[in-house]
Amino acid sequence: MSLTKKATHSRQLALHILREIDRRNSYTDIALDRGLNQTHLNPSDRSLCTELVYGIIRHQRTLDTLIDQLGKKTAQQQPPDLRRILHIGLYQLRYLNHIPPSAAVDTSVNLAKENKLSRLSGVVNGILRQYLRKSEKGEDPLILPSDPLQKISIYYSFPDWIVETWVQQWGEETTEQLCHWFNQTPTIDIRINPLKTTLDTIATQLTEAGVNVTTLPPFPYTLRLQGKIGNIQTLPGFSQGHWTVQDSSGQLVSYLLDPQPGQTIIDACAAPGGKTTHIAELMQDQGTIFACDRTSSRLKKVQQNAQRLQLKSITLIEGDSRHLTQFINKADGVLVDVPCSGLGTLHRHPDIRWRQTPEKIQQLTSLQQEILTQAAQWVKPQGTLVYATCTLNPPENQQIIEAFLTTHPHWHIEPPPPDWLFSSFVTSSKWIQILPHQHHSDGFFMVKLKKG
Repeated sequence: MSLTKKATHSRQLALHILREIDRRNSYTDIALDRGLNQTHLNPSDRSLCTELVYGIIRHQRTLDTLIDQLGKKTAQQQPPDLRRILHIGLYQLRYLNHIPPSAAVDTSVNLAKENKLSRLSGVVNGILRQYLRKSEKGEDPLILPSDPLQKISIYYSFPDWIVETWVQQWGEETTEQLCHWFNQTPTIDIRINPLKTTLDTIATQLTEAGVNVTTLPPFPYTLRLQGKIGNIQTLPGFSQGHWTVQDSSGQLVSYLLDPQPGQTIIDACAAPGGKTTHIAELMQDQGTIFACDRTSSRLKKVQQNAQRLQLKSITLIEGDSRHLTQFINKADGVLVDVPCSGLGTLHRHPDIRWRQTPEKIQQLTSLQQEILTQAAQWVKPQGTLVYATCTLNPPENQQIIEAFLTTHPHWHIEPPPPDWLFSSFVTSSKWIQILPHQHHSDGFFMVKLKKG
């Protein structure tokens, strides 16, 4: 087998996965997992395939603009596979330093030939070599418009409406920083289960297994995994329930709720269970936690996580939290981590930028208001409720809370505690808005409300 054909394996699988995403409208992570599980690529090929799929979805608008500028036909005039093959080639040339340009070109031409596009292999070769010639002259082959918002949108590959929203909120400089950060490969944070082990023990075990780990002060039970990690589930301590994957921003939500042993806590939107299980650990697994979600399949993930972490205080409740009336005045604390647009997790879920629309977000805000209004009735007098999202979008965050307080005068905001954990995150006397590029974590909004 020739070197070029051998090197095409990871690209061929990437093309297959991208094709599945296009044809079935599949989520990137699901299509990638399915594709990788059906093959036996070596670790380096798996890594390259993953990089190509996620990277191409992230940079799709930039790559499409390049193809339109360098080629003679629009996307509608090209076979879908041809455009995806050009994405694969251009992504390697523009964003990957460890792939020799000749290999990026040759494997892309080979992909065209292997996928019944031999007659168009010359087009692939021509466009990629045209990109190379411009690059070698020291010029960027990507021609950007003069309009500053369009320039950011095309260069960083974002829909116009997201860039416009962020520029209105934070200005052009911060928006560029956000866009740049969201195009980086995400790190993985894990939360140590203090009921079973210690931070130092897990750090030692993972280091001995060849994983690069760092602590994340001020979080007391958090490690960040970087570099090549492999299959998470085979790492030391995972199957024994000694730790779970959860971004540090998500962990901060449960600390803000501050559940205590013996309390009754309700998690209104619990799946997949990261915050539910964290609440149980903070309560030393003593008390009652009701984990609610609409579907049994999603609740099953909560159950699996709770069982692996060996937590006994969690009770599953299947049902729509907007219609659960059995909890009126029953809870010491309620977590309302509502379904949201996810615009704080675009580095982990790059396809969200192409799936969300202002119209969809408007529908989400109605849902968020309904869930919050119902869940607030579950709280005992003097009890607390934490509202949280993993988005940076004011209509889903501050505006929801302001509207709620207007119609619920017996509730008020409890400011974040000025302690060691929250001091570096607090940007307002009312709520916490985590901007990812500032804290190198998911974007999050959280606020604590108290019932008077």
